[in-house]
Amino acid sequence: MFDIELRLGNQPGELARMGKALGEADVSVEGGGMFLVGGVGIAHFLVADQQAALAALTAARVEITASRDVLALRLDQHEPGQLGKVTAAMAENGVNIEVLYSDHGHRLILVVDDPDAGRQVRDEWMAARAA
Repeated sequence: MFDIELRLGNQPGELARMGKALGEADVSVEGGGMFLVGGVGIAHFLVADQQAALAALTAARVEITASRDVLALRLDQHEPGQLGKVTAAMAENGVNIEVLYSDHGHRLILVVDDPDAGRQVRDEWMAARAA
């Protein structure tokens, strides 16, 4: 899975243009969101087919600012405090979280500055929960 970061104009139709381009390319959006920051739309969307998404968005003249691999993990929704614990584990291992959201499958999606270290923290976190 890949996070595609986009810069969108702050006017009606920008998300529709992006969604139409991905739909016409048979690229499914698996999660993400969009926020206005300083009057500019900053969007992060999760896709499986990175190359098809990038090609479709480029053809539609949607501004792509980044495309990165993600870490996905599932938190136990019945145990309060897990978000704090997993993000603390990332921080304790020097991993900076740059983007965080959830996907349509209720998994936590992270874009981090050090994917290898982040994967190690994630794998240890998930193994400890399975034990």
